[in-house]
Amino acid sequence: MKIDSITLEVFKHRFASVAEEMGVTLCRTAFSPNIKERRDFSCAVFNDRGELIAQASHIPVHLGSMAMSVQSAIDGPRLCEGDMVMLNDPFRGGTHLPDITVVAPVYAGAQHPRFYVANRAHHADIGGVSPGSMPLSTSLYEEGLIIPPVRIIRDHEPDAALLELILNNVRTPEERKGDLASQWMANRTGIRRLEAMLERFGHETCRDVAKALMDYSETLVSRMIATLPHGTYTFTDHLDDDGHGTEDIAITLDLTIEDERLVFDFSRSDDQTRGNVNAVKAITASAVLYVVNALLEGKAPMNDGVNRRVFVKTRAGSVLDATFPAAVAAGNVETSQRLVDVALGALAQAVEEKIPAASQGTMNNVTMGGYDPVKNRHFTYYETIGGGMGASPSADGSDARHSHMTNTLNTPIEALEFSYPLKVTRYALREGSGGRGEYCGGEGIIREIEALVETTVSILGERRRRPPYGLCGGAPGACGVNTVLTRKGQRSWPGKFQGTLLPGERLRIETPGGGGFGKGT
Repeated sequence: MKIDSITLEVFKHRFASVAEEMGVTLCRTAFSPNIKERRDFSCAVFNDRGELIAQASHIPVHLGSMAMSVQSAIDGPRLCEGDMVMLNDPFRGGTHLPDITVVAPVYAGAQHPRFYVANRAHHADIGGVSPGSMPLSTSLYEEGLIIPPVRIIRDHEPDAALLELILNNVRTPEERKGDLASQWMANRTGIRRLEAMLERFGHETCRDVAKALMDYSETLVSRMIATLPHGTYTFTDHLDDDGHGTEDIAITLDLTIEDERLVFDFSRSDDQTRGNVNAVKAITASAVLYVVNALLEGKAPMNDGVNRRVFVKTRAGSVLDATFPAAVAAGNVETSQRLVDVALGALAQAVEEKIPAASQGTMNNVTMGGYDPVKNRHFTYYETIGGGMGASPSADGSDARHSHMTNTLNTPIEALEFSYPLKVTRYALREGSGGRGEYCGGEGIIREIEALVETTVSILGERRRRPPYGLCGGAPGACGVNTVLTRKGQRSWPGKFQGTLLPGERLRIETPGGGGFGKGT
């Protein structure tokens, strides 16, 4: 069928609105503050081959990798109408184990699925050796329960035995049960909306417009590439360490811009490490997709068409394409951020006038857990803390923001203190942390939390040794700092650490500032 530009624009928003409404359902029905308050989840719509059609404005590190999880679900046993598959295995398209993906087919009365809907949510605990499932691990087995693609919903009903198995391997089973039910309901919302679209417009129209949207995105990417100076640009940045003694882990990109395609070659990056900063290939691809979308300035619908002109090369066994059973908990949250820094650093050599300085380059992951005697149950609290954004060629960087591969909210103090035996004693801008320049980097955050009961703490952070870089003469942002305050004084903790807070002791996180741009006057 012939598809005009108005039809294309209308359906672009129709498909995206399905994913957005799925997110509203998930947010409003979730049990945990991490999903309900921080909105640590993502939703998307896929065609019958598992290609991305539309996504909500959720979390880049989830969305860019979710298609691989959907493909793993499709490759498994045939999904019937009313079925859903769940998985979290990073080596089958997942990110890290707390991120559980739920996939459902949309039949709408047909013999074969017309579409698929999927959502991914970060669960505050999925087992493993420490509360919150974000330990200083050396193996995937230490990080929690590994879930391959399994049918959790069969003919509209949960598999009771499988659900019991999962809940018996986590510290907060009631919360997990509630969050999983929210994910199921989010998919059902998506199914209903797509069924209504199919009934109103017909399968052929919906299919053809979805294909046209992908073709349109491919065209816009091709046009964008044509505006870039061709050549090969190389950039290297480093992860601070892996938490187990390996420091200055190099991530190297050889970016080739050529006729109608971008080749991101990370093959020369360092080998995978003993610690958990390893990323699976899905994470690497996700970071690249985010950077390409930033270059497009939001002009193209985010779908599989963007990938047709973008090629990602990695080396199996490297820190960006780790092999099973490598530890990967921080690869999703920390290495993904450094991947963006490296990709932007390479692009700055080609189009300096479009690229900002480095943002904070970390998610500052804090996981706290223990036993709450007042509520007579175990608790797990997970938070990522924002920081300074890098200055651009035309503006200062924003203060106290999540950037690049995550855009979650903070946990409001009231919700945190209501839910956990914890107390927020300070929450402020970290003044002076942004890099100076013609345009200054954004300021980081100071967040200080007091333990009211004995609490296990795991920290996974970066940019504690190597600061976020400035561009064109701009100064780097300040490195982050982790401090524990006790009655006897205070002591510094490294970027990746696991320890115990006694009642009355406080953890202070000072997050990095963004890099500056241009020489200041």
